[in-house]
Amino acid sequence: MRIVVETPKYSFSKSRKEGSQFIKEFISPIPTLFNYGFVDGSVSEDGMGIDVIIIGPVMRKGDTMERSCFDGIVRFVDDSLRDDKHIVYLEGFFSKTFFSFYFRLYALFKSVVYLFSRKGLCTCRFEGIELYEAGMEGQ
Repeated sequence: MRIVVETPKYSFSKSRKEGSQFIKEFISPIPTLFNYGFVDGSVSEDGMGIDVIIIGPVMRKGDTMERSCFDGIVRFVDDSLRDDKHIVYLEGFFSKTFFSFYFRLYALFKSVVYLFSRKGLCTCRFEGIELYEAGMEGQ
């Protein structure tokens, strides 16, 4: 599968790809701890591509990589829809505890954004991280 990077590691600006362009979605109060992208040609429950987080060196917006499988999954509900993020581990630091804390903060942030931007409540919830390879924890 081909994975396209939308938001580089350490970025505060979250982007999504529309056609051949990247559109800024929002500014986050916390930087992204990983490269964030999607599986090219896929569609998830939210109508966008299947989300992928790439743990490794900083990549550029628009970079692509080929991958045959995932190393884990972040279970997440965003705007009351299932919106899991599949994990690709290349290298570097990964702590399940640290990343769980990050995604709890991210869910809270998204809930506040939806509350004030649409004047309503919705469910944003982190539900856990499942690793497919035991050796990934503590890298």
